[in-house]
Parts: sequence; C-alpha cells; structure tokens
Amino acid sequence: MSYKLAVLMGGSSFEREFSLKSGRHVTETLRAQGHEVLPLDTDANLVETLRAQNVNAVYIALHGKGGEDGTIQALLEYLNIPYVGSCSHVSRTFWNKSSLPHAVLTYRQNAVDGPEKGAAFWPKNVSLAAISFKDMGAVAALDLIPKHLGSGPLAVKPARGGSAMGVNRVDNQKDVGAAILNAFSFDTAVIIEQWIEGIELAVGVVGNGNEAAILPPVEIVPKRGFFDTEARQNADLVDYYCPPRSKSLGSDKAEQDRALKAIELAALEVHKALGCRDLSRIDMIWDGTKPYVLEVNVSPGMTEHSLFPMASAVSSTSLGELLDSLLETAINRG
Repeated sequence: MSYKLAVLMGGSSFEREFSLKSGRHVTETLRAQGHEVLPLDTDANLVETLRAQNVNAVYIALHGKGGEDGTIQALLEYLNIPYVGSCSHVSRTFWNKSSLPHAVLTYRQNAVDGPEKGAAFWPKNVSLAAISFKDMGAVAALDLIPKHLGSGPLAVKPARGGSAMGVNRVDNQKDVGAAILNAFSFDTAVIIEQWIEGIELAVGVVGNGNEAAILPPVEIVPKRGFFDTEARQNADLVDYYCPPRSKSLGSDKAEQDRALKAIELAALEVHKALGCRDLSRIDMIWDGTKPYVLEVNVSPGMTEHSLFPMASAVSSTSLGELLDSLLETAINRG
C-alpha cells in the first residue's frame, strides 16, 4: 500500500551532515517503493508543515541531539503522528550511554528466562558531569582512575552523542585531562571506560519484544587507528565485512558459531532490555570470549554506506521492504 510519508532530517546537532545524507537515502528508497515522500529539514516550520500536509507517518532520520534524545519523538506523540522508532521515554533515557548497564541488569532481574538473558557485557566505566570539574574540583581525583578501571588504555567520550564525536583513546594517564576537556565540548557529562581490544561489530535489530530479529552483524576494520568520526565519513578508511569474517570469530567452525551466537544474543538482550522499538543498532567489541556492548543507536545511520543498510542488503529483506514493514507497523500502532 502507498502512503504519504515525511522523512525528517538535518536539524541543528553536531551530526547534521550525517543526518541529511541518511534522510536523502531513506527518501529515495521510500519513493522507489511507491510512496509519496516529503523530505523535511527539521526547522521552525516543521510543526506547521506536518499539520498542513496530514502525513500517514514519519521516518526519523535525525541523528544526535533533537533526534535521538526523545525530543522529536515527544513532539510527534503530542501531534499524534505515527513514527518509526523507539518512543520518547526510551530515546530520552538511553541517549545517555551510562544508563545502559542499569537497564540490562534490571531486565535480568525481572525478565522471564530466555536464551539472550545474561548475554551482554560492557566495559568498566565511570561517568562524571562537567559541573563536578568546574565547581567541585574533580580534576584532583583523576589519579583514582586506575583504581576503578585498571592501568590499561581508556576510552574517553561524551555521555550523549554519536558518530564518535569527542571520542578519544588514551594510552597515558597524563593525557586523560585533555581527553575529558575534548569530550566536554560535545556534552555536559563524560564517560571514562576501559578500552576493549578486539573485533568491532555493529548489529542491527528489527522488531519488538519477543518478535525482534537480528540482521547479519557487520565487522568494522579501520585501516588506521579506531573507528573515529573521520573513518565514519570516509568509506576509503575502513573495510567492512558482512557477515563477519570467520577468522575474526574463531579458529574453527564450532568456535565461530559460538561467537556469532553470543554476539547476536547480546544485541537481542540489549534491544529488549532497553525497550527499543522497531529498529536499533547495537555497537560492540568481541574480545575473543565475550561481546562488550559500547552503545545503542535508536536512529541508525541510513546513508548508502551506513552499517544498517549494509546489513539489510545481506539479509533476505531489502532496505525498501524493511522500511515498508516498519512504516506499516508504525501506522497500525497509531
């Protein structure tokens, strides 16, 4: 069935350019499926336009603040316009990456046993607000980091944000302060966590609750350094493998199968524990024995080179068919 749809993109976040590319690709894909599509750069005219156009549903291709933090979701709920993606409460809560461990632990305490329960792990971390440095002298306690997180390399990143903006690897304790300052240029809280060495993976999840399904994981292999903002913008700086290379998962078929199963169950557990709806992308590191979850994306990138469309292309369902199904679900949900 053909619908009148709006694709929201752009906005004013640090990730505006990523969002515009995602929105254009989603627009082209939905038009190819036979829908009437209004591509809308999210600005002060958005509400007036949405109310005047009377669209059947919205696809949110916004990334970063305003798009993944519950803001646009709450607005659409107020306007009573169906949309694809997690609700405002879930988006708002898990926009802060430090909320993930508590949510998964709570899910484990309350959920009926299932194969995914207990599958996900995460790096040891601490989260500190900018005000604790500015007004409370937290810089005087940075020497305690090894006590909490060990003496190995660290990841220092904004608590809220995406596209690896403000993320730094720190190999020397003396560089932690500078990395924290850099993270604070993107957010008012910082996460300092163990750097997990291993295979970087992005796992797409589609659907809701017990009906959620896994897309083929994507293995991410930067040609230098780590999967930073520059690498995400330039496909020539990264090699992608979907599904992951067998050699990355183990030395024999049994070991590889066990690894892939653990990775898929970890993504499924996180999607369900957080109450994600319709779609998500779970980013993680496979360290050779365990899947360590780094973050959750409720509005995955949808450019031609993004990880979610890459996984969809390898699956039995095209991106167009997948978006059709998600929009149908959103419209039926109301």
